[in-house]
Amino acid sequence: MDRVDCVVVGAGVVGLAVARKLAQAGREVIVLEEAEAIGTITSSRNSEVIHAGIYYRAGSWMARMCVSGKHALYRYCGERGIPHKNCGKLIVATNAKETEKLQSIKAHAEANGVLDMQLLSGEAARALEPALACDAALLSPSTGIIDSHAYMLSLRGEAEAAGAAFAFHTPLIRAKAEAGVIEIEAGGEAPMTLQCDLLVNAAGLSATTVARHIDGMPIDRIPPAYLAKGNYFSCNARAPFSRLIYPVPEPGGLGVHLTLDMAGQARFGPDVEWIETIDYEVDPSRAERFYPAIRKYWPTLPDGALMPSYSGIRPKIVPPAVATQDFLMQGPRDHGVAGLINLFGIESPGLTSSLAIADHVAELAEI
Repeated sequence: MDRVDCVVVGAGVVGLAVARKLAQAGREVIVLEEAEAIGTITSSRNSEVIHAGIYYRAGSWMARMCVSGKHALYRYCGERGIPHKNCGKLIVATNAKETEKLQSIKAHAEANGVLDMQLLSGEAARALEPALACDAALLSPSTGIIDSHAYMLSLRGEAEAAGAAFAFHTPLIRAKAEAGVIEIEAGGEAPMTLQCDLLVNAAGLSATTVARHIDGMPIDRIPPAYLAKGNYFSCNARAPFSRLIYPVPEPGGLGVHLTLDMAGQARFGPDVEWIETIDYEVDPSRAERFYPAIRKYWPTLPDGALMPSYSGIRPKIVPPAVATQDFLMQGPRDHGVAGLINLFGIESPGLTSSLAIADHVAELAEI
């Protein structure tokens, strides 16, 4: 039986970052991916926003990974010419009650290490974005956007340059952990069995399923999985904004965002739709809820401008009744299985956090 040093399950943005980190540390790495290419699921179905780290619970993994990952990601993109834009974001208050919340949002961001937030009057906000309707706003200068596919291609290229190998159409069927070695059975057109010293479960939406297929992994350490779909709508009218526009958060969500792609085209979303099975269809009727929410800050949005675009699914590990979750990154000390690292619940800000998560995995692997 072949033996390899490290196996990474999942070639999404986090799996790619982990593979690159391990390979550059001199480890022998194979990446198993059941799809036909890198980043085909959650990593290609998101807002492509570089998040600042504003809202996550202070001290949480999400907050810590996002803030450190943001700085690392801007540096990575700048050094390699990866298309990205540090465009900034406005959190807009459209009434007096929302305006009162801005100071507490700023204080929360500062507790997370986001120290560049600026409170703006409605007049000052409109000086930046003349089409905006608001009473006041918070400017987040360190929010940005990225061409996530170009970023993932770069991660893969650097991983391969450091010796990592990729096996596509190759799902993990089962694994068995015993005596400090993990034996893996992988399927697909070219089934393989191999042993490894380190197995990193970075399977995103499938991470809990992969963990359940590892003999020796304690079932009570595997969180439940929930699917929270986010629908996006594109806009057939040119949006007159150069920054991302977010409403003040409301209970249960962050509201309907206006984000921009690298070409300056606006898209709106995501909303939250809890589902039982994976389904990426976007129901056009959901746009009816988007129009009034968007017109609070963009009152001249034309009728009929919103068109169904795409959807993504968040890998939740908490049920709908629980407002917040955190990344769950388990090493051997957490579950007792030597050589196994599980990454559960890596939803947004997973893209922004990817390089920081890879660094943390290296620490858990004691590299």
